Amino acid sequence: MRSVELFVGAGGLAMGTSAAGFRHDAVVEWNKHACGTIRANQSRRVSPVADWSLFEGDARAFDYSDIGAGVDLVAGGPPCQPFSLGGKHRGQGDTRDMFPEAVRAVRELRPRAFMFENVKGLLRASFAKYFGYIYLQLTFPDLIREAGEEWESHLARLERCKTSSRSGGLRYNVVFRLLNAADYGVPQRRERVFIVGFRSDLGIEWSFPKPTHSRDALLWDQWVTGEYWDRHCVPTRQRPKPSAEAMARLSRIGDLVRPSEQPWRTVRDAISDLPKPSPHRDDWPGAINHRLNLGARAYPGHTGSPLDEPAKTLKAGDHGVPGGENMLLTPNGEVRYFTVRESARLQTFPDDYAFVGSWTESMRQLGNAVPVQLGQAVARNIATKLRAIHDIGGRA
Repeated sequence: MRSVELFVGAGGLAMGTSAAGFRHDAVVEWNKHACGTIRANQSRRVSPVADWSLFEGDARAFDYSDIGAGVDLVAGGPPCQPFSLGGKHRGQGDTRDMFPEAVRAVRELRPRAFMFENVKGLLRASFAKYFGYIYLQLTFPDLIREAGEEWESHLARLERCKTSSRSGGLRYNVVFRLLNAADYGVPQRRERVFIVGFRSDLGIEWSFPKPTHSRDALLWDQWVTGEYWDRHCVPTRQRPKPSAEAMARLSRIGDLVRPSEQPWRTVRDAISDLPKPSPHRDDWPGAINHRLNLGARAYPGHTGSPLDEPAKTLKAGDHGVPGGENMLLTPNGEVRYFTVRESARLQTFPDDYAFVGSWTESMRQLGNAVPVQLGQAVARNIATKLRAIHDIGGRA
């Protein structure tokens, strides 16, 4: 199935959609460092990026006329800084807001489906009106904002269209949900908003995939059966005591019935088989980008990710890496920075995928990325529905 990927960054979402069965006619990214990472992996023939058609430049300058009809999916993560909890919260007033370009891609390509991802802050109450505007633009992408028209006036026209009996024109059935990557096997508690739409003429019924992993299942493996510690060969005397919060949650599972989901994956699950990193060495057998960056320290409000929980959300930051979210907190209380390879593991990039540039720049790319496995989980559900259409003859 054919797709177009926008705002591709270092490639996390695009790799996830590739793994779900989509072939990218084009991937679009403006950041030269992210494009450098993609090209470096293309030169090394890393799958699936080796065959991507990369356009380096502003999405506003991309011409869709060469793509042709029959695109199944448009996907991407419009820059999140306008809505990020760590940003300046300018939203629609921020020139980095690329949702208008996401809408243009849908309007011009008329894909069977689209999938866009963004930060949790998009759902903040202060952005509720603008989020409703995004939602309605994606529902009616051919109802274009007129020259000189304020966005609130355009919103009013879209609302009138939504509440009328209009049946003509391009229309999508749109749903959204806040997903936690840890619930889909990513060793990181990373909450992201996914917006998915199917072209209304297809008559598709769809819902987001059910979580496959849970915190309760992790607590069960750690504190009821001990299987987690046994799997990692942690002696009984070295096992930490469960927190009061963990014990309270276990007491609410009810009748001590093992949860049906798989356990949340932890930092230890993700990185325990990697060699101990060194500040003097970058590439190890099977572990590229694994140099230790020195200087990590903890202080109130600036702590690392515990080894035996999913990691905190990796962040990019406007002025380099914030620090606390990108540090490992070891059981003895010491902290150190995650290596680039460890961070890539936390974002579920494959081990042969290399990041180019300094540690700070590589971590910025990783902090901005969509976890590959989370993107694949949502895209796989979309692909299942679209394949059914192809199997019965397809529609334009």
